[in-house]
Amino acid sequence: MKKNSAILGAAFLMATSAIGPGFLNNTSLFTQRIASSFGFVILASVILDIGAQLNTWRIITVSEMRAPELANRFLPGLGYLLSLLVVIGGFAFNIGNIAGCGMGLEVLTGLDPKWGAIISAGIALFIFWSREAGKAIDLFVKLLGFAMIALTIYVMVVSHPPYGQALHRTFFPEIIDMKMIVALVGGTVGGYISFAGAHRLLEANVKGVRSLAQVNRSAVTGIAVTTLMRFILFLAALGVVSSGSLLDTHNPAASVFNIAAGEIGYRFFGVVMWCAAITSVIGASFTSISFLKTFSPVIEKEEKWIISLFILISTVIFVFLKQAPSAILVTAGLLNGFILPLALAILLLAVTRKGLFPNYKHPIILQITGWIVVAIMAWLSIA
Repeated sequence: MKKNSAILGAAFLMATSAIGPGFLNNTSLFTQRIASSFGFVILASVILDIGAQLNTWRIITVSEMRAPELANRFLPGLGYLLSLLVVIGGFAFNIGNIAGCGMGLEVLTGLDPKWGAIISAGIALFIFWSREAGKAIDLFVKLLGFAMIALTIYVMVVSHPPYGQALHRTFFPEIIDMKMIVALVGGTVGGYISFAGAHRLLEANVKGVRSLAQVNRSAVTGIAVTTLMRFILFLAALGVVSSGSLLDTHNPAASVFNIAAGEIGYRFFGVVMWCAAITSVIGASFTSISFLKTFSPVIEKEEKWIISLFILISTVIFVFLKQAPSAILVTAGLLNGFILPLALAILLLAVTRKGLFPNYKHPIILQITGWIVVAIMAWLSIA
């Protein structure tokens, strides 16, 4: 029972890490730009996500090592480089996540965003300092994940999207935008996100070849939850756009909820934004620090204090700047675009080394899929 809870918790940790403020705004904005053809972008990104996640989760859990430790075993020093990139990207995005918390509570209560951010940081710290932090994280991300999906389904239904057209264009698009595919894949499995669930499974002792069926189930569940939320939000936005309404480019997701469901929809947006942001704070903080724990027993021993510092510094930067520093977030976005092919290539090379995986042969279909993802994401990120 405890392991089943951790398996589902890992799936939701990955999913809710992916469903952050940027996820909400990009999905809404992209739907306005290419309408029902955005369904194809989601479908293409899901295929790439599956290739990236199944490879990452299986290789890490079978190795029974966190990603930086495995990278260092493969090539000394490589794990330090990977950790540096992931932690920098995770920290920059955490500032944006804290900003999203402030925005969500402002919409919901009228509270000044900086106080909303401070209160949210306090809630995140409470979760991490709980007696059984792992169980608390699992429960928290599952409850808020379900809440986000339920509220967005309501907005989707009242927006009356053209379901038939959306289904048709998902498979036969009028427009194919490769940049949007990169943005979606990077936002769903880029940077720290692809490691969030796998590292959580290691901590819950779900590892080794014996646990592969559970790992596969957890990874696929995480992708399914993210995809479900993406399609629901896409349909809600499509309903609004199809009615002739224009979204506010500065806050497109809020426009979707407001136009579709009026004042109550706007309040629902506040709840969804806060849920998306606070769970992303949890995911970014947990995963970023998990990359550092490998290198020092002191970091592992003082994990809660270091996570607390990570959250507090992110909050202080947002409070004093009074906005998410866009230049940092853009740089972090670029970084995440490069981290995915680099990290996945390291894992795919490492898994072929018999000395590291004496009792495991990685399926050839996953290797091929993984290298296709590496090639596509590397080419598109550079382009």
